[in-house]
Amino acid sequence: MKYSDLADKTIAELEAMLKEKKTELFTLKIKKQMMQLQNTSELNVAKKDIARINTAISVAK
Repeated sequence: MKYSDLADKTIAELEAMLKEKKTELFTLKIKKQMMQLQNTSELNVAKKDIARINTAISVAK
């Protein structure tokens, strides 16, 4: 996901995406704790996506 993909979305869409990404991050953390996560770089990708969405929300307001 790139910032340019997020720039044209509305705040409601961004907040929905943020909620979805946070639940994804939660499930990834649980999988990591249960030793079921094969690719641990997914955690960093999810965190960066959340940061990008938060930036887009703050710029849009």
